Amino acid sequence: MSYTTMILGVVLMEIAESHRKVHNELEENFKRFHREVIVELEKKTEMDVKYMNATFKRYQSEHKLKQDSLERSQTDLKKLRRKSHGKHSSKYEIKENEFMETISSRQMDMQKFIADGCREALLEEKRRFCFLADKHCMFSYQMSNFHEKAKEMLAVKIPSWQEKCSDITKVPDTVATMIDELSSTPEQSPQVERYSRNNGEPVVPPPAPPLKHPISPLVTMFNPEPRSPLTSSSDHNSDQGSLGDGSLSRSTSQSSGLNMGRRTRVRTIFPHTAGNNDTLLSFDDGDIITLLIQEEKDGWLYGELEKTRQRGWFPSSYCRPHSESVISNSSSLGTPVRSLSVVSLPEREEEEPVLLPPPDYSDDIPSRPVIPSTPSPQNTVSLVNGTAKAPFLGGGNPFATVKLRPTVTNDRSAPVI
Repeated sequence: MSYTTMILGVVLMEIAESHRKVHNELEENFKRFHREVIVELEKKTEMDVKYMNATFKRYQSEHKLKQDSLERSQTDLKKLRRKSHGKHSSKYEIKENEFMETISSRQMDMQKFIADGCREALLEEKRRFCFLADKHCMFSYQMSNFHEKAKEMLAVKIPSWQEKCSDITKVPDTVATMIDELSSTPEQSPQVERYSRNNGEPVVPPPAPPLKHPISPLVTMFNPEPRSPLTSSSDHNSDQGSLGDGSLSRSTSQSSGLNMGRRTRVRTIFPHTAGNNDTLLSFDDGDIITLLIQEEKDGWLYGELEKTRQRGWFPSSYCRPHSESVISNSSSLGTPVRSLSVVSLPEREEEEPVLLPPPDYSDDIPSRPVIPSTPSPQNTVSLVNGTAKAPFLGGGNPFATVKLRPTVTNDRSAPVI
């Protein structure tokens, strides 16, 4: 996480912490509501059930007593009327009036009892609902206080949060300073300063020569007659073993192991003469050149000769990496012929004359010591860029001095007739 996103991460953590506090406060209010309302209501409901059952039984018993008293008065009145029927009516009128008054008072008492019971039941019901409503009002008041506190807490922090994420194109001052320091021009490498002539100025080489880079002497040895690039290209397409100048210059650079991206020092394997061109570099065989430009341009490299500190362009096929050792005969067996010829030819010229083994055409011929052969003076070829050609590469017959011995064939494979 970068410094820019770290600030926004802190903002997100503060928002999450604020919501966590709000949520905890909300949970606390609900716990209080459960503790003060739900639990109390359950307790009161259980008690009210018992109270209502007892009250209902008492009401029923009182109602039954009043009802029985009223019915008994009505029964007595009926008996009195049956007795007074046909007899002295004046004698029973006073008693009948008394029974009528008793029945009326008991009916009024009965109606009052029913009305009082109904009113008491409604009040008890209202009392329960008032308790529940009062508890909910208290919970609502607590929730109102909770929302006000949450609003105040969030209202203080929201502007600072919005300020930090309002402009998405703006970075913090510390990050801007760090980016400015990174975007400034870096100091020059000590390795570049070591090879610079003008006290640390960057190397500005002259333009590469427009002419095609010269072919290495090894190519000239195997191609005595000049060939055009078109002919060489056509011969290369028809025969992969052809040594055209265009393909060989590229092959010699590749076979010598020269990697322009990683090598900085090379060793020359052929001498080179610049002539009148000041942009070219002259050197001898075995000199060390430091590459100032790692990239090859049309077969040319730009470097500094460590022996004379001169700079210039030189053919890439005239050198090989300095760190690599001379290729041995065992390692050169798996190398293509075109690559072996470039690297190993100058070293083969310095070897001793080759001693030919005695012929073994027949077992009865005595062996003779072979005299080392030396090249004849008439087959000597002129130097090419300071390097002598092999005698058999001068264009003559390489088998002119070879003498064949007569052999006797003792073939017994013919069938017997």
